[in-house]
Amino acid sequence: MPSYTWCKMVNHRLTISSDLRQLIESRMERTIRGIEETLKDVLSRQGVTVEELRDDLKSLEKSFNMLSQKWNLEILYTLFLKDAVSFSSLKRVLGVNSRTLSNKLKNLQKYGYIDRRVHSGPPLRVEYALTRRGRETVLLALPLLYYSSGLF
Repeated sequence: MPSYTWCKMVNHRLTISSDLRQLIESRMERTIRGIEETLKDVLSRQGVTVEELRDDLKSLEKSFNMLSQKWNLEILYTLFLKDAVSFSSLKRVLGVNSRTLSNKLKNLQKYGYIDRRVHSGPPLRVEYALTRRGRETVLLALPLLYYSSGLF
């Protein structure tokens, strides 16, 4: 796949065949229905109140705010598409300055979305890769991007 981010792909409107679009939308609808049914079942079985659910959802705000900041999802999607990537490769692919990229990578690592791997040299090499949490976040965010892009 060419070196561009998901956001750029969405902005340029991916060309998806009608068969593939139907398959994607069918699976997404099934998944969303399954999540909804599971959530309703868990809430009724455990007797969770609306207030408790609201408090639980409020605890997610910090993660949503962090992920919605500029460059964070682009970094995660680039790592998803390329597995392990060096700092200079990320900088080149994304077109972001070094200081911003360094800060974003530190923050993503702090929250457990990426791993920083140092390979002893010479020369010394540093690569970044998604953790399980990062990979799952990318996969969970994909339907949101799909819906918000107007492709659905």
